[in-house]
Amino acid sequence: MLWQGRSVRKSSGGRYHPTSGKKRFEIGRSPAETVIGITRRRIIRTRGGNIKVRALRCEFASVSDRKTGVTKKVAIQKVEANTANPNYVRRNLLTKGAIIRTDIGRAQIVSRPSQDGTVNAILIE
Repeated sequence: MLWQGRSVRKSSGGRYHPTSGKKRFEIGRSPAETVIGITRRRIIRTRGGNIKVRALRCEFASVSDRKTGVTKKVAIQKVEANTANPNYVRRNLLTKGAIIRTDIGRAQIVSRPSQDGTVNAILIE
């Protein structure tokens, strides 16, 4: 797993001399990589007993229209663009900022499906 503690290097390139080693609570988890499909979620216990809901697959999005103020639950057809990684478009991965094609038009994802467990989007056309 990926260690998510403080870097050993300063921004100038100098070195921090750590007073303690790596701790188990500083390791990360593997990414959920939410894809389009029949909705499937996983509940994860986090530090302090809190929970995260990971969306492993998702077929619907809550799309809000800013002009009318109406939010609808619509089916996701495909991922059209993703600034995070062009390969995510080919693999139909849902991440924050991705542009998706829905039944009512194109929308941009504003939630984090792998952290929140839902896909919330804003209509852009």
